[in-house]
Amino acid sequence: MNRDQLQKLVQYLITAHHTEVLPTAQKLADEILSSNSEINQVHGAPDPTAGASIDDDNCWHLDEDQVREQVKQFLSQGGYYGSGKQLNSMFAKVREMLRMRDSNGARMLTLITEQFMADPRLSLWRQQGTGMTDKCRQLWDELGALWVCVVLNPHCKSEEKSSWLRQLKKWGDMDVCPLEDGNYGSELPNITNALPQSNLAQDSLSRPRRTVFSRAVEACDLHWQDSHLQRIISSDFYMSPSYQREGESLLFNPQGLPLWLDHVPTACARVDALRSHGYTREALRLAVAIINTLRLQQQRQMDIYKHQKKELLQRGVTSTTNLEGWVGHPLDPIGCLFLTLTETCRVDDDSTMDTGDGDPRPPVYHHVPVWGSPDGGESYLTLALEVALMGMGQQRIMPEGLYAQDKVCRNEEQIVSKLQELELDDLLVQTLRKQAIQLLEAGPFGGLGEVIHRESVPMHTFAKYLFSALLPHDADLAYKVALRAMRLPVLESSAGSGDVGHPHHGISIVPSRYPRWFTLGHLESQQCELASTMLTAAKGDMLRLRTVLEAIQKNIHSSSLIFKLAQDAFKIATPADSPPDITLLNVALELGLQVMRMTLSTLNWRRREMVRWLVTCATEVGLRALVSILQSWYTLFTPTEATSIVAATVMSHNTILRLSLDYPQREELAGCARTLALQCAMKDPQNCALSALTLCEKDHIAFETAYQIVIDAASTGMTYSQLFTIARYMEHRGYPLRSFKLASLAMTHLNLAYNQDTHPAINDVLWACALSHSLGKNELAAIIPLVVKSVHCATVLSDILRRCTMTAPGLAGIPGRRNSGKLMSTDKAPLRQLLDATISAYINTTHSRLTHISPRHYGEFIEFLSKARETFLLAQDGHIQFAQFIDNLKQIYKGKKKLMMLVRERFG
Repeated sequence: MNRDQLQKLVQYLITAHHTEVLPTAQKLADEILSSNSEINQVHGAPDPTAGASIDDDNCWHLDEDQVREQVKQFLSQGGYYGSGKQLNSMFAKVREMLRMRDSNGARMLTLITEQFMADPRLSLWRQQGTGMTDKCRQLWDELGALWVCVVLNPHCKSEEKSSWLRQLKKWGDMDVCPLEDGNYGSELPNITNALPQSNLAQDSLSRPRRTVFSRAVEACDLHWQDSHLQRIISSDFYMSPSYQREGESLLFNPQGLPLWLDHVPTACARVDALRSHGYTREALRLAVAIINTLRLQQQRQMDIYKHQKKELLQRGVTSTTNLEGWVGHPLDPIGCLFLTLTETCRVDDDSTMDTGDGDPRPPVYHHVPVWGSPDGGESYLTLALEVALMGMGQQRIMPEGLYAQDKVCRNEEQIVSKLQELELDDLLVQTLRKQAIQLLEAGPFGGLGEVIHRESVPMHTFAKYLFSALLPHDADLAYKVALRAMRLPVLESSAGSGDVGHPHHGISIVPSRYPRWFTLGHLESQQCELASTMLTAAKGDMLRLRTVLEAIQKNIHSSSLIFKLAQDAFKIATPADSPPDITLLNVALELGLQVMRMTLSTLNWRRREMVRWLVTCATEVGLRALVSILQSWYTLFTPTEATSIVAATVMSHNTILRLSLDYPQREELAGCARTLALQCAMKDPQNCALSALTLCEKDHIAFETAYQIVIDAASTGMTYSQLFTIARYMEHRGYPLRSFKLASLAMTHLNLAYNQDTHPAINDVLWACALSHSLGKNELAAIIPLVVKSVHCATVLSDILRRCTMTAPGLAGIPGRRNSGKLMSTDKAPLRQLLDATISAYINTTHSRLTHISPRHYGEFIEFLSKARETFLLAQDGHIQFAQFIDNLKQIYKGKKKLMMLVRERFG
């Protein structure tokens, strides 16, 4: 800046912060104006951003108050996406400072941690026993991992490490400090994971409290003074001078390459620390030594399995497992090694940074030979792929707790997404094939081995990646891997007798989802995704499709997921622009039939959709498929489904047109549908009788059989509403006498009380009486006694009586009958009986209503008596009967003076 700009800068600074800066500015101005002052004795001015000298540690200015305030503000925003992003940016800044070896990196991390520990939500979560959100939990994990990096600084001073250790222990001892497994102990430990080689049930109850800082506290005990370790990280060409001597500790593999026999996650934490502190070359060397160790371990495990293979295959189960998995581990060992190795191979080209629409492009990698490796074809990229495959394929036990299990799934998906960024060339495909074969042959030590522990983490997500990657290069191996991975042994109904590691192996697993696998739904959906991927790839290959189908039927236990697979297969098999693939269609049908069998005796809200879909699928397959499901309906459908959905759809006009059937084929299909209808009507006449009659309309013998089934069932299991419905149907079809018979049977099941003047069956009763009246005097005489017996509601009886007197009976014109055409008299049978019953009903109803009547209902009661008088007057001595009835009321209810006054005013 020039003089004017500098002057303006100073003036604005003083104006903006006059209360804080003005005294200092005045003091500095006085010193500048004094020729003897210290300021005027030196040239220039101090620069707070200039950094230290070449021999000093980097120590930039750190505004601690600003860091505290920012972290506090971000944490106060809760689970919002922006706040998590900002905090991750601060963590990235700490890593950048560590990489630049700025001593303020640890200080900044301390400030961040203090604010995290002061978060008021921690005590709230602990009191309520609830877990923190996933986003928040991931931030705590990153915080713990950063502290491991800080304390593993290979060149930190012992005083610094001691200070960090005290601080970490102090935080870890606080009650609100989050635990490593993601909960506050509100869940009981999963004691079902008891294994013979370690009494895990007892250990889980008595093990010490592990917080997010426990790994960092343990890392404080690690050092870098080991001479073998120093040689590994300091030279690319460190090798054994000769092959292993007897009795010498194992420091080199048979090829003379150095090994590092540390606990794998701890060894990888060293790699992460080296890389984080800017020692990239050293991190690479240690990573290579770790991978050589893993290779040797894998080879020795395969040798052990070869000796045990026969026994383990006979038993079918194993108690061998890894209690600590590398995928989902708090230190993320596989992700650390993969990132360390691929960073060296990454092409840093500006053209690969982002796409035209602003989205970042996937990284581009190239092969970088491993320095000092005797194998010329080996690169850091092939090592990265190999270690990722080894870690993902590790056979390990499912951890306890929701968060730990969710972390396994999330970490697995993260690694797979990184693997998918690799563009597979010949070298990588060779590595892929080699490792896939080894995992298949690893027995209980590999997740894809022939025999695995019953509670092992499933390999579905990993196998889906392997399948897609291997398919263009080695289809047989791809299918072998995917089919092996389809199993989900924790859901099998019971463990084999050889599973000595599980004391409850005889207990059914499926109903109780035992043991507690909180992510089971996600795992099952991944299993379904793997199966769907195989089905899509196998389209047109009958042999492979049959193999995949058998794997699905054996291993998938969820009817909803099998139905989804069936729908997927159907969709792929019937593209809009090309003919259907019959092989895949048959697989879809097979899966659909299995779904029908699985859900037949269980409740499933999608059952109707499943049934309709199966009929659609069978229609696409062809006539034989439809005939087959009609003939075996009892193993697939309920009688109601079979008649109302299956047979009705099969017999529809659209189905006939879709199949382009000739007459004999239509008759065959119709015959099967009628047979089904009669079988269903026999089994469930209440719900299937009407559908059976409808389906059998065009065949006289079948229709008669269905009608007889209804008649036989009418006296036992059928309700009046069902019988009335069928009776109306028979009238509609032109069978009035059969309709009358069914209506009469329905009347015997009905009971209409005096106060049920809005009962839903009233219309059916009126219709039945109208039908009888239209058929003639004999039918009316037959039904009136049934009406009198079943109906006690006066208004309904009077309505029937009025309708019967308005027109002459027998107007339906039944052939062979003579009708007089005269109106019927109420003084003669059969209407006399109905009239007496109606009058009696009015009398009884009147007394019942007067028992509990309030003044506001007096007007309504008077109108009711008016209607009663109309009915009384239909009798010859009706006026006398009504007068006596009114007098009787006045005498009995004389206490109701106001009401009786209204009665006198209206009726005298």
